[in-house]
Amino acid sequence: MNNLNIKQAKEGLKNKKFSSVELTKACLGRIKKVDSKLNAFVTLTETKALEQAKLSDKAIKEGVELPLLGIPIAIKDNFSTKGIRTTASSIVLDDYIPPFDATVVEKLKSAGMVLLGKTNMDAWAHGSSTETSDYGASKNPWDIKRLPGGSSGGSAAAVAADETVAAIGSETAGSIRQPASWCGVVGLKPTYGRVSRYGVVAMGSSLDSPGPITKTVEDSAFILDILAGMDEFDATTSPNPKGKYLQNLNKDIKGVRVGISDQYFIKGIDKEVEKVVKTAIKDLEGMGAKIENINLFDPKYAIDVYTIIQRSEVSSNLARYDGIRYGFGRERFAEEAKRRIMFGTYALSSGYYDQYYNKAQQVRTEIVKDFEKAFNKVDVIIAPTSPSLALPLGATKDAAMFGEIADVLVEPSSIAGLAGINIPVGFSNLGLPVGMQIIGPQFSEALVLNVANMYELNTKNALWRSKKPNL
Repeated sequence: MNNLNIKQAKEGLKNKKFSSVELTKACLGRIKKVDSKLNAFVTLTETKALEQAKLSDKAIKEGVELPLLGIPIAIKDNFSTKGIRTTASSIVLDDYIPPFDATVVEKLKSAGMVLLGKTNMDAWAHGSSTETSDYGASKNPWDIKRLPGGSSGGSAAAVAADETVAAIGSETAGSIRQPASWCGVVGLKPTYGRVSRYGVVAMGSSLDSPGPITKTVEDSAFILDILAGMDEFDATTSPNPKGKYLQNLNKDIKGVRVGISDQYFIKGIDKEVEKVVKTAIKDLEGMGAKIENINLFDPKYAIDVYTIIQRSEVSSNLARYDGIRYGFGRERFAEEAKRRIMFGTYALSSGYYDQYYNKAQQVRTEIVKDFEKAFNKVDVIIAPTSPSLALPLGATKDAAMFGEIADVLVEPSSIAGLAGINIPVGFSNLGLPVGMQIIGPQFSEALVLNVANMYELNTKNALWRSKKPNL
């Protein structure tokens, strides 16, 4: 049962094929069996999960209908969970128990989810590997000697390994899409401001975007239907009406203009990644999509912009962890956090603000304009999600800019606040997943999800779709 997606799990519960307790026990059993190899979870809420599953079964029996009633979900450990430890994978918050739920968590609870636990991540979301976690690195289910990506690596690994039906992650610049790519699952990064950041441990406040990590595109649309919308507690959430994401799936994509930029097939890209993604693009063309070549800014320019903006916002956000109001003292910050605090404080300091932070924001505006120009010609943009396959454990050692380089292909769209999704498109000769990203304009989630879903449906009988990690 733990290998089911949301749609299958809902149907099974509705048709009395199994109970929520049985489904939850199946997920918990899988976690106990394989998580010693993966380290995907920081905190497991077994007792509370089974209590909630029992209540869900009672509600189902009474005819209550909620979107996620009885469905086990895992949540990245930077989302506040009332009464449940929330660490952001940093020992600074080792014993922090929030008195409130993040808006995302509250919405999922109201929809009836069963919370399995909190997933591992790069500490404070600083990284793209999960190796900076103070609770040890997570491993990739396809090869436990390799990284799952990050910072939502625990969530992606848990979904890929069938430890949970679905999970929640957050992305600042690739932290949903990149681990989803390396772990072979679907990862949706909504438009900035489409989903509330309230109650999420802040990293880059002008960039952070919560979103789902799932087994299918349809499941991501389903969760976005629940999460999207304004929040009175988050002034950056958009008043734009949310779409009907699930209802807008399965539309013909004939004539949809797909932009391909040679700049995103960068020098040094893994040849197997390039080959598999280009094959997927041909598949979309065969479905009637119109492929058009476009020119975008070289994504390498986004590295400098993101590094300055993110570090600056980190230095501001981490200033609240002073060991006085909550958490432990600043001496517990690990090296990565210290580096980012010092870098960001310098960029914001008197005499350097205009030279660094302000200049980065100006270039950010140019990146936004470049995408706007491109979207006058095409409907969506498609590219590899990551230039590499999942890298070996230890790849981040002595690599201070590992995350920025690993996320080079997703950073520009995150900087511009665009909607994007990673979808699995095949495997390398070593059996490692390859991901492809579909990027759309701001608030184009319905279009992005539909294109992704049609590709998924068109390739549902492909042999690589039946592959599962061997744990």
